[in-house]
Amino acid sequence: MSTQTVPLTIKDLNTENPRWCAGCGDFGIIMGLKRFIVERQLLPAMTVNVSGIGCSGRAPNYFNTYGVHSIHGRPITVALGLALSRPDLNLFVHAGDGDALSIGGNHLIHGINKNFKCVFLMYDNEMYALTKNQTSPTTRKDHATNTQPQGTFLNPLNPITVALGLGASFVASTADWIPDHLTTTMKTAFDHPGFAFVHISQRCPHFDPNNFDHKTSSWFSFLKHPNGIEPDRRLADKTEVIDHDPSDMMTGFKYAAAERRYFGLFYQNKSKPRYDEILHNLVKNAPKKDRSKILDSFSV
Repeated sequence: MSTQTVPLTIKDLNTENPRWCAGCGDFGIIMGLKRFIVERQLLPAMTVNVSGIGCSGRAPNYFNTYGVHSIHGRPITVALGLALSRPDLNLFVHAGDGDALSIGGNHLIHGINKNFKCVFLMYDNEMYALTKNQTSPTTRKDHATNTQPQGTFLNPLNPITVALGLGASFVASTADWIPDHLTTTMKTAFDHPGFAFVHISQRCPHFDPNNFDHKTSSWFSFLKHPNGIEPDRRLADKTEVIDHDPSDMMTGFKYAAAERRYFGLFYQNKSKPRYDEILHNLVKNAPKKDRSKILDSFSV
């Protein structure tokens, strides 16, 4: 196993300069994850970042860890393969609203159901920005895009209610412009023994500068509980803070479906079975056989 002889720093994790538009929320997301990796001193040689396609797909390029920039909509399948073959790795999955809810929606269903150990970071700028402002599954109704210039026709999918409805064992939400809350959410997600779904509201100042008002906090609330995620200390006294027990799924649904936005831990179930753990135990406890006789049962 690799060892770290000197303390890991953010500088150690940096590679090339990220290639995103000025002010993009992706900068804050990867910096939040780097802060967490340094705080926990996770070994880069034991850490893997997996992504699909889209603006978020670039993320693994900007970490001095192992990484896979995989196929559109399929980062979960790649991550599951890693979880099954190398359960000792620290596994982070980066996905946009397309990778998570459009072309990758079917894989999200089974990733959540299998509940394998990983932190799933959903970057949600509520549009397809890499393809220059196209409608995505989370684009708000009546918002003009290049594919629907008169305004989108349908109400958007709600990623949090989708994850809760699919039976996710961990569902949290945060935002790229709230760095302390973002990093604390990643800590809580990493410590969860299963598939940790983290929804991140992410700014796109180039194509949709008015979507998220990151300069005020009156339009969102924090969820708080001893078993949850602490509100951001800089903003807690400037907005509403709600006590919410993350074991209460139905109340979590209520907050997730509300018109007002909530950041925090909606639901957690640490006892949900894990597909990867079940398979590993089957292999570990399988009876040993003589390899020279392994094909005997096929003899005619």
